[in-house]
Amino acid sequence: MSRSWLALRALRLRLFGPDKELVGTDQFGNKYYRVPKHETRPGHIIPERRFVEPINRQAYQYETGDFPTEWEAWIRKKRKNPPTIEEILKNESYREEMKQKIKDISEKDKLLQAQGYKEGLVAEPAHTHVKGHASAPYYGKEEPSQDPTSTANTFQPGSWMPPSSDSSHNK
Repeated sequence: MSRSWLALRALRLRLFGPDKELVGTDQFGNKYYRVPKHETRPGHIIPERRFVEPINRQAYQYETGDFPTEWEAWIRKKRKNPPTIEEILKNESYREEMKQKIKDISEKDKLLQAQGYKEGLVAEPAHTHVKGHASAPYYGKEEPSQDPTSTANTFQPGSWMPPSSDSSHNK
């Protein structure tokens, strides 16, 4: 290369930074790039940048799980090296295996609970409806209210409550 070409290339690198380099592609077709650490014209050091170019979608349309977790970890610099397709596929099969195991165990647990209920070894959960709080003076009873209440088709007028005897009155 000629000297002038090298000088122009060096000037372009100083002004605009280095070109992005393709690091990899995931199974969905998203392309992952990095821009290496470089120094700008005034001497500022720009750290390495990592980013993704999504395929056929706008950035605001992406949701959790649209990128493989291994690539997301690489973009967020949680891992140094980009993932391989073999690693991604291995982790995906492991996740599916764990989902199946969880499903099998929960079905087995439901069967064991049903058997325990049937044999009387385990008491079935009581279906109770508690109204109020145990420390309230009207616990378990209908609590009179000074305010009228209304629910859809019913209306309950408020009840008059005499002032309590322990309250002091202005004389």
